[in-house]
Formats: sequence, C-alpha cells, structure tokens
Amino acid sequence: MKNKSRFLRGQPIEPPAIDANMSIVDLIDKTFNAYNAARFREACQLFAERMLADDVTVGMSLSGAMTPAGMGMAAIIPLMRAGFVDWIVSTGANLYHDTHFGIGLQMRRGLHDLDDRLLREEGVVRIYDIFFQYEVLLKTDEFFRETISAPEFQRTMSTAEFHYLAGKYVLERSRLLGLKNKSLLGAAHELGIPIYTSSPGDSSIGMNVAAKALDGNKLQFDVNADVNDRLRRKEERSKKRDSHHRRRLTEKFRSSNRAADPGSAWA
Repeated sequence: MKNKSRFLRGQPIEPPAIDANMSIVDLIDKTFNAYNAARFREACQLFAERMLADDVTVGMSLSGAMTPAGMGMAAIIPLMRAGFVDWIVSTGANLYHDTHFGIGLQMRRGLHDLDDRLLREEGVVRIYDIFFQYEVLLKTDEFFRETISAPEFQRTMSTAEFHYLAGKYVLERSRLLGLKNKSLLGAAHELGIPIYTSSPGDSSIGMNVAAKALDGNKLQFDVNADVNDRLRRKEERSKKRDSHHRRRLTEKFRSSNRAADPGSAWA
C-alpha cells in the first residue's frame, strides 16, 4: 500500500533489538523513534551534524542548579576542553556553586523528602536532593570577598573579564589543593573561554560585590560591554580558531552508516 500523504514520508518505525553490541550512535538513531526520545535524537543529530561544524559559533547557556550536581566536571569542562564551546552565558548561582568544588569544598548526595527543619538543626543546606554544610557558603563568600579586594578588581569591567580574573584565583586555589578540572570558572580562565552573566546581582557573587561596595570597593559590572564583546567574538572566531582538534573529535559523534534523518517528513 502506497502512502500518498506528504505527512507519511518519515522513516518507518522498525527498530532493531537492543543488545550488548549496539553502539550508542545506533541506539539513539535507530531506537529513539518517538516522544521525548525522538526529541533527544534530534538534539544529538543537530549537535553532531550542524553545531560542531568549523564555521559555527557555539554559545552555551546554563540555568538551573547544574553545577551543584557536578555537571561542570562531568560534561561542561570536557566539552570546553574539546573545543565545542565558544562562550557561555550562565546564571551567577551556577558559577557561585561551581566555585565550591574549585576551592576544595564538598557537595553530597542527599534525599529530596527530608524535613528542612531537621536539616537546619544540623547545619545542613540543600538544593533539592544535594546536601552540603552551611560553612560551604560562608567559605565561598569569604573567598570572593578576598578575591575582589585585589587591586586588579578596583574598576568597572564586563562580567566576562570578571569571571576570567576570578577564574585565575579559583585555578590557583585548586592547584594548591592538588585539584584538577573541578571548576568551570578555572577551566574557562585556562582556556580563554568567556563566561557572561546577564544579571550579575542576582547571585551570591553579585551580593558579595554589592556588600564590598559599601566599604569602598570599586568593582562594578558593565553589561553593555558583555553584549558588544559577544558580537565581536562571533565575527572574529572563524579567523582565529584552530579547528583541527574540534574536527577530529566531531567525527566521533558521527556514524558512517547513519540512517536517513526522518526529520525531513515535514518538508
């Protein structure tokens, strides 16, 4: 029976059986056929086939409690080191909590359904099911207040420049503690990847900056400089990037026997 409707041109749903020998590429391309799995497949194909091209600028956005769950160490830093990220826009909270790891403080797995009153009695703070000592916040606040007291911070700057300078201090603290690849702020400084925060006052970092301003600290943020810097970097990126490493790693995301993309069904 012939399907005459243009809406029935998609690839037939005939997935192979999943077994121990199936590659991750075939698992996604051939068995993620519908519902949220299909959206995930489309995202993977968009990432591997379009976003990782040499002439594409990749801006990553981070919101929600990503870094407290360890996503910086597990996924974001590896992507940065592989050359798959050109710049990042992040909430200040993600960068604040990222700093915990870079200066040797711990976050732990917890439970989502405990009574907050019980946790408070024991000095435990939580982000849903992530637990940590209240002292973690105090020590991180102290770290930032000491950092922004340095002479190099006594002026107006973009948030990207601020994070670059702060990342140097996080990286040095990590080095002294024998830590590596714990903080995306530190990795961004090392790799020269700018990190922007569109609303720097809406986090503990920004509140520490505001508190220090009451004591005469001169640090202020210029968000207009962030906008102009992103535009400039987009124009200059293709002229300066050495894309060999990125191209080589991109091939790992592609399969020589990839099935035809069923997304063309709506063409």
